[in-house]
Amino acid sequence: MSNRVIARRRILRVTGGSARPSSDQLVAEEPMEVRVNGDAVAVTMRTPGNDFELALGFCLTEGIVDAAGDVATIRYCAGEPGPYTGDFNVVEVALRSAAPVPADLRRHVYTSSSCGICGTASIAAVRKDTGAVGDDGVRVSASTLAALPDRLRAAQRVFDRTGGLHAAGLFTSDGELVCLREDVGRHNAVDKLVGWAAMSERLPLSGHLLLVSGRVAFEIAQKALVAGVPVLAAVSAPSSLAVDLAGEAGMTLAGFVRGTTMNVYTGAERLTGLTRVR
Repeated sequence: MSNRVIARRRILRVTGGSARPSSDQLVAEEPMEVRVNGDAVAVTMRTPGNDFELALGFCLTEGIVDAAGDVATIRYCAGEPGPYTGDFNVVEVALRSAAPVPADLRRHVYTSSSCGICGTASIAAVRKDTGAVGDDGVRVSASTLAALPDRLRAAQRVFDRTGGLHAAGLFTSDGELVCLREDVGRHNAVDKLVGWAAMSERLPLSGHLLLVSGRVAFEIAQKALVAGVPVLAAVSAPSSLAVDLAGEAGMTLAGFVRGTTMNVYTGAERLTGLTRVR
């Protein structure tokens, strides 16, 4: 585990009416600037680690590139002098094409760890051409889907030490964990996972399930659809726009997956092992 993932800070630990000096482990949060062909396109607040996956996943899910093959190289480059602009906080993505990144795909403000699309340059650029997954014939039992949060949690190494970050886990239809990525930003965790899949030549992620540890807002559903994920689940709530997008694209979307309960908002026909009652 990179020593940049965990930060230690001095604290005053209060127990009942007593207090003593101590220390605590925190998940690290640092800005990362993404440059494409020399143009700065975004600054995202992220947990250091898997930065190249994050950069590639971001470029794919934001529509800057259509496929991993559009990218020639990804590397760190030196930033401008100043706090958090060192050699490992600026990532340069060099495309095989020399064409500049369209202005409407550049984010002119930084992307916070809690927001995925707030820096998009125009409203029209928010909605991407994600395609559809309605023809994906994957089926998953409700019991398998219900078991995923515990499996995700058991694999979260950094969360065990800090308790302060999100996770995105890719599973087979049988519930086998294929890949997990953690980050202080829920959208970054998904981008890292998509970047991993692209580097591993696994896209599209047909027949797979994606579980996220927080809520599902529009940008999470959109990123999952860009990656070709047919089943998206979360331990918390989806937004109305995420449900609308999933329904239009033929995606199965489940929220509040906790214990033996869940809410299935779209694509319920993919779930098996259920007894329907009126």
